[in-house]
Amino acid sequence: MTVTWEELGWERIAAGVGRCRLPGWDCTVGLVIGDDAALMVDAGSGPAEGARLRTEARALAGRAVTHLALTHPHFDHVFGAAAFADTEVFGAAGVERVLAEEREALRGDAVENGLHARVADEAVAALTLPRHLVSDEWTLPLGDDRQALLVNVGPGHTAHDLAVLAPGSPAVVFCGDLVEESGAPQAGPDAVPALWPAALDRLLSLGGEDALYVPGHGAVVDAVFVRAQRDALATRFGVS
Repeated sequence: MTVTWEELGWERIAAGVGRCRLPGWDCTVGLVIGDDAALMVDAGSGPAEGARLRTEARALAGRAVTHLALTHPHFDHVFGAAAFADTEVFGAAGVERVLAEEREALRGDAVENGLHARVADEAVAALTLPRHLVSDEWTLPLGDDRQALLVNVGPGHTAHDLAVLAPGSPAVVFCGDLVEESGAPQAGPDAVPALWPAALDRLLSLGGEDALYVPGHGAVVDAVFVRAQRDALATRFGVS
């Protein structure tokens, strides 16, 4: 039995491309479906949430998730990755060190932001590290009908920001938290403010004027929104 995106609480953005806004932190996960593979973008905030997303993605794709791209190393995007331990996991080069060596800091940030300590402990203990590290660009074939482009566009929101482009009409760019719609972009201690506007310039060159841009939090936006946020960040941080 075929299910629709809407029946599972997902939003269809383009043919074979959708996303889900998760409760709690309004974090977005994405799904890009090809004939031979299915790519998840981010994994949610805990193992149980990750497992639910994996089940829903399989129902939508008609196949198991084969690839997972982590846009950056914050708990609400990576703590569900344990549910995807047998997939091919991708991240920006350097993110593996953060996930391996800074687990206590990740746990502390999660608990401070409201994640139950037991869930945080479970997630940290089972955290899946990316095996494939993207230093520039990585073309990922998903079948004869589709490919995805993984691009290391940071630093910006963090030192290790990865974007995912799903070409098409329209093209869809998953931005991670380089772009936020439901609130002002958050610049924590691991942000690189001086380079954040340049990261958004690269996002815009990647997707172009007609693409749809999927922020890490909030509604899907267009290039005009991304450019305005870029200019606001440049003003906020005193960079050109």
